[in-house]
Amino acid sequence: MRTKRKSIHYVNNADFSQAVVDYVGDINSARKKNERIPKVPDYIAQCFLRIAEGLSHKSNFIRYTYREEMVMDAVENCLKAITNYDIEAATRTGKPNAFAYFTQISWYAFLRRIAKEKKQQDVKLKYLTNSGLENFLTNELGEENSQAVISHFVDTLKERIDKVKIQDQHWKETVKTERKSERKKRKVSSKDSDLSEFMQ
Repeated sequence: MRTKRKSIHYVNNADFSQAVVDYVGDINSARKKNERIPKVPDYIAQCFLRIAEGLSHKSNFIRYTYREEMVMDAVENCLKAITNYDIEAATRTGKPNAFAYFTQISWYAFLRRIAKEKKQQDVKLKYLTNSGLENFLTNELGEENSQAVISHFVDTLKERIDKVKIQDQHWKETVKTERKSERKKRKVSSKDSDLSEFMQ
């Protein structure tokens, strides 16, 4: 029987959580003694990178062209948030779960980056539409030639914008249907089995 190969983005939750708890303990003792806060260990920083990189390969985020920026934002937010990690936080197992905590931080960092990038795209689009391109082309090409060039440029631009909007809508619907199918798979039937036909 073949064993499943671990992903390069794999993070062992128990080891990672223990490393985070130890580091937060060092931070708390340094604060009490008014000493300088120790540097984040390489192992924890690498785990932050693996968590963010693994999350970025999910279907929700893989298609974005600025995926690397999303990963770096997530790592930065994890580094900022490590001092706020609550060692005493209750979990279902009773053990610390740093993996879930930092995955959630990465998730929200991704959403903030997507919102920023969409806002930037809107600004670029408004700039293009209000840039006075018609006046520039009229001065460069003359009155007769400029109208054809302007209408072709505007039509091409509108087609591209519409195409991007359609693709965005398509991916939103795809993600929504994938989530629904995952939820259905997770549901466990709670009905008792009917054994009446076997009990004769």
